[in-house]
Amino acid sequence: MAETEDGGGPLEVKEYGWSELHHDTRKDPFRLFLAVFSLFYGVGIRIRLLAYGLGIFRRRRLPAFVMSIGNLTAGGTGKTPAVEMAATWALEQGYRPAVLSRGYGGRFKGEALVVSDGKEIRSNPDVSGDEPYFLAKRLRYIPVIVSQKRYFGGLLACEKLGADFLILDDGFQHLELRRDLDIVLVDGANPFGNRYLLPRGPLREPVESLERTDVVFLTRWSGGEKDKMTLRYLSEILPGKPIFPSNHVATRVVFPGKAGKTTVGVGDLEGKRAVAFAGIARPDYFRAALESLGMEVLAFEPFRDHHNYSPEEIKNLLARKEHLHAHYLLMTGKDWVKVAQTGVISHEMGYLDIKFKLLDGEEAFFRLVKDAYEKKQERANGSRFTVDGV
Repeated sequence: MAETEDGGGPLEVKEYGWSELHHDTRKDPFRLFLAVFSLFYGVGIRIRLLAYGLGIFRRRRLPAFVMSIGNLTAGGTGKTPAVEMAATWALEQGYRPAVLSRGYGGRFKGEALVVSDGKEIRSNPDVSGDEPYFLAKRLRYIPVIVSQKRYFGGLLACEKLGADFLILDDGFQHLELRRDLDIVLVDGANPFGNRYLLPRGPLREPVESLERTDVVFLTRWSGGEKDKMTLRYLSEILPGKPIFPSNHVATRVVFPGKAGKTTVGVGDLEGKRAVAFAGIARPDYFRAALESLGMEVLAFEPFRDHHNYSPEEIKNLLARKEHLHAHYLLMTGKDWVKVAQTGVISHEMGYLDIKFKLLDGEEAFFRLVKDAYEKKQERANGSRFTVDGV
């Protein structure tokens, strides 16, 4: 760790770990060792896909409309804000949405957990996982349910909470549950990392699995040459399928520790000094977002995705902020739900609020969703439907 001149501790911790490993193409004994495991992983994935394709593994269907928002890679595409956008739109349109999450990183191992019934929070991030809890805090009037078998969570949402529009958070690989619309997020500038399967690379499935999707969101679109190359490539391998450029837009910094939950607009952040940290799949994206707003990031510490923070870690970060005379200690919204559990709160701690925005074709996308919903209703009305029928 680099230290200040007076020995005051780390100024910056360089990110290193799976994220970096998944995006480099160097070849050394350790990386070659991981590549061997990727080969075995690939065989297993292809056998699983074949088993579902042949009907050996059973697929189930729910009475409600099911839309999946997922990734081909292991995180880093900004999926959670996209789920929030879709759920908020569905509620505004008069649907009765609910979000179904796997609850990664949480302690819950039962059949289904109601994190929020749309009226009140019923769990905490340690039990539910940070992402479902974060969504539950953000989505008023929209239930959020954790269930590793999303079918059971969906049944609960339909039968007990009256949902008719289900959103699978990170559902692309959850083949057991049939869906009416499949959306996959692909990072425009770095779509597939080093193109290896896990664990050597970030791919959960081979790139050709994208053929299953109905819609692609090309995320973090800047209009640069890398984005355009990715768009051309996806257009070639997915002819006729809609591809929507999108971005994650910073709207404000929220300071939950201040009376009244004070916010600062992004236009007022230029020139402000910050110490920042993030426990997400791509912490470097968070730092870049702060710097793009004109902030001076004096120190940045990345943590592993879904990191459980200790009170000592937060105290050390606050001490670093004071030592460097920074204005703020900043984090992501997902980090905040974990940090709040430590009980170490300061009025100078805040999180960057992010919204997902389709840059082109927003009206066309939502028309597509409405059409898919109506087709689902027509199929249900035209047949004797059973909840787990084919």
